[in-house]
Amino acid sequence: MDSSPDAPKPTAKEIAAKFRAEIAAPEGGYSPGDRLPPARQLAKQLGVQLMTVQSAYGQLRNEGLVLTQQGRGTFVRDPSTPLGTEPGSSPAFTALSEELSSIHDALRRLGERLDRLEQIVGNETPHAK
Repeated sequence: MDSSPDAPKPTAKEIAAKFRAEIAAPEGGYSPGDRLPPARQLAKQLGVQLMTVQSAYGQLRNEGLVLTQQGRGTFVRDPSTPLGTEPGSSPAFTALSEELSSIHDALRRLGERLDRLEQIVGNETPHAK
């Protein structure tokens, strides 16, 4: 992005797109665990408001690409780690992760009940010869 004084100021959407592309790049981009530039520093460098960079980082966090850790910064998340399970995850992904875990537990219990019912019915039904 051009950070000269006469260049048009990038929008949050454009900043997010730049980092999205760099995170997705197989080489030369950001890797899991890499820290993105501090929002205040990047805002100054690009000549935009701090809220513009924070909004861009928020978009990336909501997409599950980065984690924000209070006082530490914004980091590229490891895609092999389930969404919503690490500190700094998007609250929406954390809630979704908890809901999926609850559904998984309910399905497991239902499966166990079905197995028991099949055993009971199998023991009561006379076998054809």
